[in-house]
Amino acid sequence: MRDEAYMKKALALARLAADIGEVPVGAVVVRKDTGEIIGRGFNRRETDRNPLVHAEMIAINEASRRLGGWRLIGCELYVTLEPCPMCAGAIINSRVERVIYGAADLKAGSCGSVTDLFALPYNHRPEVKSGVMAEECSAVLSEFFKELRDKKKHESEISP
Repeated sequence: MRDEAYMKKALALARLAADIGEVPVGAVVVRKDTGEIIGRGFNRRETDRNPLVHAEMIAINEASRRLGGWRLIGCELYVTLEPCPMCAGAIINSRVERVIYGAADLKAGSCGSVTDLFALPYNHRPEVKSGVMAEECSAVLSEFFKELRDKKKHESEISP
């Protein structure tokens, strides 16, 4: 139940991303000992015109600022979509202890789908739990891309 409760928070952030036209991915960083959410993020690549502002990166950055250091020891990251290589690297470097994600990313997932960066001999290997609320996380993404395709189709139909 704990994992689902925090994934619901990440899903709410994913929906905020969709509302502003961003790919709907949301993430929260949680302190294991207190259960406090210390970092929140959702995709902002289009809004900020910056390839670095993925949900996980924003949440990790906020958590680091809140804790006053770069080591997120004793923290868990909940994210609606399997982290990409950049975000997996940030997870390793920030020492997040546990990663919980919803939907697998068959195009860029780096926690087992395309590759598993956490299986390589880096100095930190977070625990991973996949598939938490996977259907709900996938549905938010599917609906977003369906609406995007429908919009593009409609625009092409009305353009000369």
